[in-house]
Amino acid sequence: MSNSSASRLNIFSFSGNMRILHLTWIAFFISFFVWFNHAPLMASIRDTLGLTPQEVKTLLILNVALTIPARIIIGILVDKLGPRITYSSLLFLAGILCAFVAQASTFEEMAILRFMLGFVGAGFVIGIRMVGEWFPAKQVGVAEGIYGGWGNFGSAAAAMSLPTLALFFGGDEGWRLAMALTGAVAVVYSVIYFFSVTDTPKGSTYFKPNKAGAMEVTSKSDMILYCIMKLPLFLALALLNWKLGPDNLKILSTDISYGIYAILAALYVYQLIHIFKVNKDVLSEEVPEIHKYNFKQVAVLDLAYLVTFGSELAVVSMLPMFFQDTFDLSIVMAGLLASGFAFMNLVARPGGGLLSDKFGRRKTLLILLIGLSIGYMTLSQIDSDWFLPMAVIATMCCSFFVQAGEGAVFAMVPLIKRRMTGQIAGMVGAYGNVGAVLFLTVLSFVDAHIFFMVIAGAAIVTVVATYFWLDEPEGKIAEVMPDGTVQLIDVS
Repeated sequence: MSNSSASRLNIFSFSGNMRILHLTWIAFFISFFVWFNHAPLMASIRDTLGLTPQEVKTLLILNVALTIPARIIIGILVDKLGPRITYSSLLFLAGILCAFVAQASTFEEMAILRFMLGFVGAGFVIGIRMVGEWFPAKQVGVAEGIYGGWGNFGSAAAAMSLPTLALFFGGDEGWRLAMALTGAVAVVYSVIYFFSVTDTPKGSTYFKPNKAGAMEVTSKSDMILYCIMKLPLFLALALLNWKLGPDNLKILSTDISYGIYAILAALYVYQLIHIFKVNKDVLSEEVPEIHKYNFKQVAVLDLAYLVTFGSELAVVSMLPMFFQDTFDLSIVMAGLLASGFAFMNLVARPGGGLLSDKFGRRKTLLILLIGLSIGYMTLSQIDSDWFLPMAVIATMCCSFFVQAGEGAVFAMVPLIKRRMTGQIAGMVGAYGNVGAVLFLTVLSFVDAHIFFMVIAGAAIVTVVATYFWLDEPEGKIAEVMPDGTVQLIDVS
């Protein structure tokens, strides 16, 4: 079968693996719809609860805080329990939490509930494993791209529909009913998903990690690199703690802030100990060549997702205000023009996966990262002298490379080590949130032009890492069957 024919999917089909793909991207769509259901309703929430600007900022931060560790935890659970149970449970719990959020009457209640609801942002990881199980290597890129791109559109759908829905319900309770309705949809779909999918095609084996709690590595150098790559996940949480602490938003007292730093340090040490326990055999004996994989593959994909999805989250947060201030536009017009960045997800992310399947994953990711860096360099030059349509076109072009790059990253994730796809996807996905925290923190100190240049610089560093350290998946990977025999899976 040729690459082109193997990569071609009938997106209008609702049978076989395409049925699983459609059911799964809808689950992801609903998880993102729930995760971002507060943003378009924030003005109403603010007025009803009497929130200060500082409290509004705190809610926005808390909504993404838990997603970083959640993606790691969900990655472990999906490898252990399977996507069907994990996704259904996540949507059900998120729906119940939505009902409580809709009844919140104080800032404190809202803050705790939005922090907890940030866990639903980890739903993305589950579908990566599910799609990877159902599609062959030559189709997995475009399939993952459709899953990620169409599902990610849930946040834009929330922004477009929930204000109208709240207005339809009317009164100060409109936002509560709109939010409760999103929760009800999540609960209903959790049941539908549970009874409509299976973890693997009939006759296939669902490979599980040999050990839980940390990712397995296959060499001493990989163990060291794994420990290093874990650190930024904790540093990002420390950065969020700093933003909420006495030096910034002043939501947390000095004692509480220092206490959180101490807890994060202790958790990192605990994680290092757990990594050692899971991989202690690597220190004393050589792993057979057939079972080896290079952790550097995961590390490079971490960085690639940091500059792609991380920059997308950051740019979507600031782009409307950037257009408004630069071109003296109304809030509505600025938001409309800036929304083009997110809309590109529908075609760009599947496009990145399709290009990876057809022309090679490493080459495609390199080209897209180079295009991303050029795109952000271009955005850094936009000022009031620019012709507005040209600025919008530049933004859309940059957006294509950003989101196609995301598709290219996850076209490779399922091909590294099948039984650990959930954990790998969880770590890579968490780095996307790390990038968002990092770039938004940079934005708090510099203007938008320097902000875009910083992202471009980070992309160039990632291009270098990709060129020298990322390998094209090829040949076969070995997985151990439950009866102890070895099965070889084609990843070329």
